[in-house]
Amino acid sequence: MIPRYGETPRPDIRYRLRPGAYAVILQGDSILTTFQADPEPEFQLPGGGIEAGESPTQGLLREVREETGWLVTGARRLGAYRRFCYMPEYDLWAEKLCTLYLARPVRQVAPPSEPGHSAVWMHLSNAVEMLDNSGERALLRRLL
Repeated sequence: MIPRYGETPRPDIRYRLRPGAYAVILQGDSILTTFQADPEPEFQLPGGGIEAGESPTQGLLREVREETGWLVTGARRLGAYRRFCYMPEYDLWAEKLCTLYLARPVRQVAPPSEPGHSAVWMHLSNAVEMLDNSGERALLRRLL
């Protein structure tokens, strides 16, 4: 069974499945996060929705580069969780199936191309408290 985090699904809403891939990128005792300014300021693991025709790994690599400007390698699946939420940027109620991967940083090749995002390295213990998503926080607690 895949654990669920966040809000309980509402019976009056039809949710669309939205698979996504997210990265845990470690360097020593630091983790690479992305700070998203809008619609609400929050720290997140880099990643996002897998586009049509992409494999989960291709989606992961694309999302990490868009949100942080970093190239990563060696993606290895860590686990998955579900989250039901409204996505205002798509006007969509989604059942997000979030798969998390451990990856190694190669180098930053550009600034983030995703508007409103910036790459932020932080200490792992801070990330456990500062990440906005309860599923991401639970995974990091389990890793630590």
